[in-house]
Amino acid sequence: MKTLRRRISILLLAFSEIVFSGIASAQLARRQPAPGSGRERLIGAWHLVSLQAPGADGTMTSVPGLSGTLIYTRDGHMSVQIMYPPSAASLSNDYVLNGYEASFGSYDVDEAKHTVTHHVQGSITHALVGRTLVRLYRFTSDGRLMIRSTRPDEHWSVTWQHD
Repeated sequence: MKTLRRRISILLLAFSEIVFSGIASAQLARRQPAPGSGRERLIGAWHLVSLQAPGADGTMTSVPGLSGTLIYTRDGHMSVQIMYPPSAASLSNDYVLNGYEASFGSYDVDEAKHTVTHHVQGSITHALVGRTLVRLYRFTSDGRLMIRSTRPDEHWSVTWQHD
């Protein structure tokens, strides 16, 4: 009788392992982006190439002296940091505090609309925390990533190069 109980326990344990490992594999497969998809191409570390913003006359101008990093992880987390030059150390707005921009959170990708949505969980500017920021993205022919806001009152564009 003890031997039979032991065998049943071992079989139940083995069966549970098979079931749970199958569930875990299915969940992991669901989170894995399709090869070559927009989401797959976003994943990784990017360094800032340029930030374009409207100048005093309204024409798009490159903002000089910036450095920055953008990271998208496979499991759906993002982080962005941009440091402005010392001459802009007093710059502060919804995104920047004293010449520094930093936020992190999770993200979603809508491949049909070419949007990446940042769900801000933390930011150097507290006003961004809890906000959802929808961004248009596109990849250039040389593999760079261009991101811009979907808001009609924001007219900036950021270009990133994959590390």
